[in-house]
Amino acid sequence: MNGILLAILVFYPFLGGLLSYVVGLKNETYRDYLADFVTASEFVLALALLFVYGGRAGEAAVLECHVPEICGFGLNFTLDGFRLLYGAIAALMWMMTTILSREYFKHHGNRNRFYLFLLLTLGATMGVFLSADLYTTFIFFEIMSFTSYVWVAQEENEPSLKAAITYLAVAVIGGLVMLMGIFLVYHALGTVAMDELLAAAAQYPDKKLLYIAGSCMLFGFGAKAGAFPLHIWLPKAHPVAPAPASALLSGILTKTGVFGILVISCGMFLHDSAWGRLILLIGVLTMFGGALLAVFAIDLKRTLACSSMSQIGFIMVGIGMQGLLGEENALAVHGTLLHMMNHSLIKLVLFMAAGVIYMNTHALDLNKIRGFGRKKPLLKAIFLTGALAIGGIPLFGGYISKTLLHESIVEFGGGFVMRAVEYIFLFSGGLTVAYMTKLFVAVFVEKNEDAAVQKKFDEMKAYMNPESTFALAGSALILLLWGLFPHKLMDRAAALGQSFMHLEEFGHVVSYFSWKNLSGACISIAIGALVYLLVIRKLLMKKEQGGKTAYINCWPAWLDLENLLYRPVLLELLPAVCGAACMVLDRFVDMAVKCVIPVCHVTCRVFDSLPDLLVVGLRKTVYRDSPLPHELPEGNAFTLAAGKILNGWQKFANATWRRKNKTDKDYVHILAVKNAELKENNMIIGRSLSFGLLLVCIGLCLTLVYILWL
Repeated sequence: MNGILLAILVFYPFLGGLLSYVVGLKNETYRDYLADFVTASEFVLALALLFVYGGRAGEAAVLECHVPEICGFGLNFTLDGFRLLYGAIAALMWMMTTILSREYFKHHGNRNRFYLFLLLTLGATMGVFLSADLYTTFIFFEIMSFTSYVWVAQEENEPSLKAAITYLAVAVIGGLVMLMGIFLVYHALGTVAMDELLAAAAQYPDKKLLYIAGSCMLFGFGAKAGAFPLHIWLPKAHPVAPAPASALLSGILTKTGVFGILVISCGMFLHDSAWGRLILLIGVLTMFGGALLAVFAIDLKRTLACSSMSQIGFIMVGIGMQGLLGEENALAVHGTLLHMMNHSLIKLVLFMAAGVIYMNTHALDLNKIRGFGRKKPLLKAIFLTGALAIGGIPLFGGYISKTLLHESIVEFGGGFVMRAVEYIFLFSGGLTVAYMTKLFVAVFVEKNEDAAVQKKFDEMKAYMNPESTFALAGSALILLLWGLFPHKLMDRAAALGQSFMHLEEFGHVVSYFSWKNLSGACISIAIGALVYLLVIRKLLMKKEQGGKTAYINCWPAWLDLENLLYRPVLLELLPAVCGAACMVLDRFVDMAVKCVIPVCHVTCRVFDSLPDLLVVGLRKTVYRDSPLPHELPEGNAFTLAAGKILNGWQKFANATWRRKNKTDKDYVHILAVKNAELKENNMIIGRSLSFGLLLVCIGLCLTLVYILWL
């Protein structure tokens, strides 16, 4: 019976979205309050489940729900520690962003549409996190992709529509490749249930087929997560999407992709070193590439978007280390889970703060919003909380999860390669400190180069309403408390979610603030300070006329992976190759037709003439016609005899009394015709009688059946 609660978590937002759309057609204020109520009640239900079932962390599943007769297989949901955590986080993020949306969209159009798809995406996201099999995951994954597409295209201008096309293309292609992988898994293992994958994969002998299937699913899930090289949608979608949508895209929708990668890595390739190396490689490239893009970006939301890509890389490094460390992977498991949660909460705070900045400035360029937050202490504290957390500064949540991930790399050892991975990890952490310092200094420390603009910024006192203040301050407070009590909060959360990644024992308690662990954070902070002072301040800023300085984007415009590789391949090279192949095939068909058709025509004519020649030959020889010995030309013997008598009488009459009125009739023919007519009439009468008798017979039979039936 309790399994119904899972169905409510998934389908209640769908119902709420449709209802809010109908209400919004009549009254937008009621629509806003209804959307707030739906997300708040969803959060209350998720939080209640967390408190009720949170003590049963060791169990694989505390609740299960099956919805039959949907798409053949039905839908299957389950609830364990990991899903409890992410169900609560997703509901919290939706509640806070929905509250902010009321003020953010105050002067925007198409608000009714946004609220509809906001709530639909909540239901789809819950469906992904609570899914118990890959088939259910795929269904809600695709629903989520299509509903969240509307977020990116919300503004309906050229940049947003172009980014939405990129987002949808990556989502659809990724989904199709993922579906191929699911088909292969079902063909090989005979199941797609997540709790059955591990045992089935262990008994399956053909690892190559499993690797192919896993790679296909990794493609689809990695595309949603924003992993390299499928990250192209992420830096483009975030700047054009509304800030509440950006917070959800970055903080929670990317985690659905990570959720899928965890299902594959821990369900099919648990402790598989080869798979772990692949994930680690992708993670390192994503981690460093995202951080590098963020350092060069001068758009506030683009910087945060590239930061999301980098943090997804950190998480994937943790997943890769789980495979490499084998059964001794507790540090990697806990670091992966906690960094997922940290990133979700951090990006909720940072993107909502960016939304407040955009609401008041209608700009995201650092040069235009420079100095906006100088005299806004609350917003400054909120943004600083998120910046310190994502930078891995001690006493904040990001430091704890990055420390665990770093220690998992150190614990594995492994020579030059792993040492290089450790250096890239620390350097990427330093780049995180550098670009977050750039954002904070630009918005909250420096003055705007235009004194009039700075004066306007300083005079803004009521820059957000009480509801928005609650959403931002409440989220920042949760993030702050989360990091201040790592053993009481974060360790318990890690223990609650570790069974999802098949970790049975908690492992040793980590002394987070020992010098050994603090030294890694200090190295990253030092690298960040050097990059900020020597690269950002010296190379990525230039002086303009009048001594003014401006942030510049030195990233080469041509070094855009979408325009450099994907669009030329998909829109130019692939159609050209297909067109050339079609032309060759068309020419081949033409040649075949020109050669084959005449030959076939002659062959058919020959075979068509052979039967005719054979029949004619037989008719002329073996089956030649011969006259019957007693066959009469017409009539019968009686008509012939009578006709001859009448012809003789006619001849006698013409010679005697009819000499002047002679007649010339062939009575043999006349009698033969009369005889033929008589036969035909008799045949017609006989057939009519037969037909009548047949009808009588049928009638008698029906009467008999009727009598017997009664």
